[in-house]
Amino acid sequence: MTTLRVRTDPTEPITTIPARVRLLDWAPGRPAATIQASADFYQGWRPTRAAADLLVLGAAVYCADKTTRRAMAPDLWTRQLTLEIPTADPSPWQQADLAATLGFLTGDHWTLEPYCQPRHPFTGLDPNPVPEATVGLEADAICLFSGGLDSLCGAIDLLEHSPDMRLCLLSHHEGGQASTAQHTLLDALTNTYGSDRIVSRRLHLRPAPKDPRQARPLPRARENTTRSRSLLFLTTALAMASACGPDTPVYIPENGFIGINVPLTRARVGSASTRTTHPHFLARLAEAAEVLGITNPILNPYRYKTKGEILADSANPTLLRHLAPESVSCSHPEAARYVGRPQGNCGYCFPCLIRRASLAHVGWDDDPYAWDVFAPDDRDYLMTPRRRRGADLRAVLTGAFAERPDHDVLSNGPIPEGEHEAFLGVWRRGLTELRAWLSHGTGKRPPATGIGNNV
Repeated sequence: MTTLRVRTDPTEPITTIPARVRLLDWAPGRPAATIQASADFYQGWRPTRAAADLLVLGAAVYCADKTTRRAMAPDLWTRQLTLEIPTADPSPWQQADLAATLGFLTGDHWTLEPYCQPRHPFTGLDPNPVPEATVGLEADAICLFSGGLDSLCGAIDLLEHSPDMRLCLLSHHEGGQASTAQHTLLDALTNTYGSDRIVSRRLHLRPAPKDPRQARPLPRARENTTRSRSLLFLTTALAMASACGPDTPVYIPENGFIGINVPLTRARVGSASTRTTHPHFLARLAEAAEVLGITNPILNPYRYKTKGEILADSANPTLLRHLAPESVSCSHPEAARYVGRPQGNCGYCFPCLIRRASLAHVGWDDDPYAWDVFAPDDRDYLMTPRRRRGADLRAVLTGAFAERPDHDVLSNGPIPEGEHEAFLGVWRRGLTELRAWLSHGTGKRPPATGIGNNV
């Protein structure tokens, strides 16, 4: 079991904390912090205390997730994580059942131990502090903006459908190709819609590298199966929305096919398939936030649409067609660097395959990829049995063409009451998009080899 304690008060004595407990020191902009974040991001606005506490939880969970190796767990996956979290009032936290929500998201066993901390987490971050519940950006809505295709569609649709909306686009990055895509797309959107309508807030947050000024540096090793990034994203967005007003919405544009993420094979059931935008997770998080006193709604306008349908229904298809090649939907956009191929969308991970199928749905599947699954050499390489780089392609070939019972839609988690038919429909239509692309997209089908023999 791994125990971590979050400190938002630097005067809290370390001598009272057992040596086995890892410290997650929250001090943006300071070298003593083990949660590394820029202080600039948090300046000029101040969320409600409840939302600020939830923001710190999201940052702490993300860092705990990335610094606790699954390989050290008895089953090489499921970790036992205890998180001591500072809050204004522990009582509502004990009622919110956030531990179960975290467990569903990451596939681990979480224990949350809230403790009373009078100090607001934003204390000392801003040289010119603003009153609580005011924010310099004055946004009408917060929209998550990853630099991927869905978030690009979401920003364009929101700005087109609401001409008077002032939209805050919230990004998170740790550098690399995703950061480059965010910069490029944000500049293009600002040039199109004007700086008076778009506010960009880019969060750089990660577990801090070792520094001699840290009280207890975090382990050097990093876990690469991170499941908690959406929690960091959403809790930060909720904090920003709370500063704008109690009804300011948070938009998380994500297609419903990826949202429910029905496992393609039996080997991918449970938390082996990500649940970052699963409707059950989003519903549980919204319920917990409300218990804490955070009333800002979390909205996914694409929950019942496939990725291809999102593209086809765009409110500005000309702009979307122009900017789509600049977006990065990839799980590991830097992978190509190690073999001398162009970085960006790898072309073989599950998000890239869904991306290509959706672009083919509207006749736009002409973007470059590091690996092209229809190119003979790349195809043969990726279809080699047990080659990790081709695992998603082989799973897609198995899952997309197999006969699937309706109840499979529940295999990655429960569907909210009253929405089963809608999500069953989006799952079926998403599979149809995949099959159409694989069968007809370029006139060349991947060969029926390995586990793809049923194609």
